[in-house]
Amino acid sequence: MKLDEKTVLVTGGNGFLGKFVLKKLKLKKTKKILAPTSKELDLRDNENCKKIVKNVDVIIHLAGNVGGIGKMREKPGDIFYDNIMMGTQLIHQAKEEGVEKFVGLGTVCSYPKISSMPFLEDSLWEGYPEETNAAYGLSKKMMLVQADAYRQQFGLNSTILFPTNLYGPTDNFEPTTSHVIPAIILKVYNALREKSNKIILWGDGSPSRDFLYVEDAAKGVVLATERYDNALPVNLGSEEEISIKELAELICKLMGFNGEIIWDPTKPNGQPRRCVSNKRAEKEFGFKPNTKLEEGLKNTIDWFISQQQ
Repeated sequence: MKLDEKTVLVTGGNGFLGKFVLKKLKLKKTKKILAPTSKELDLRDNENCKKIVKNVDVIIHLAGNVGGIGKMREKPGDIFYDNIMMGTQLIHQAKEEGVEKFVGLGTVCSYPKISSMPFLEDSLWEGYPEETNAAYGLSKKMMLVQADAYRQQFGLNSTILFPTNLYGPTDNFEPTTSHVIPAIILKVYNALREKSNKIILWGDGSPSRDFLYVEDAAKGVVLATERYDNALPVNLGSEEEISIKELAELICKLMGFNGEIIWDPTKPNGQPRRCVSNKRAEKEFGFKPNTKLEEGLKNTIDWFISQQQ
């Protein structure tokens, strides 16, 4: 697909990943890019979905209600409803309007709580997601069901991508809703500022994750938009698995914090292990991440500190 001939709608274009996707689309000289904010257009309202898809060739649906474990536990109903409504209505209106291609962003939270490592796309349906992430993971996985059904019945060209945990500059550092990397960076920064010799982190540090740098994720989204027209879901990850304990120690080292890390086992760990395979993405549209974790963490820390001055 030649993007310089296409009008592309990016939902969530002003969000964390969306800003980087917009940059990539501009570098591709995309003919026209639409990126309304959630304040301008609430996509839970079907009339707004009808309105925004008119005269659009491609939809890249990145918008979502998401957060860390704390938010997942507090607002699972809101998270489920918002994501289900946006995805369902946009796919339906894409079909109604004759949109050429729909690219939806799923989540690694859709995978079963216990699965063989690394996660392969074929194992998506082999079990129930980890409980604290289930509302979010299943709301996003329903896009895959609908996309497959609409491809079979109506011929809608649709692709659903399943990225692992994203991080990078401009990430969400709000304590009540942030993910693990910004949460740890913030705690270390505050400890250094307050001259404290300890930080307290959730869980016991044993779970493992792979983290994908946001710029690499944006590259994967655009490559899939250009080159991938298959119904099969596709992972986007780094294939660098690291325990949360090791991650915390690395962030402390990079930020020059020599104090004690205290783990709070009364708080949830989340899923025991997460690491996705990139084999399908590499084979189908040439996706390979460029940014190693330590380099990406340095960039993220530098950006965060620059915002505090």
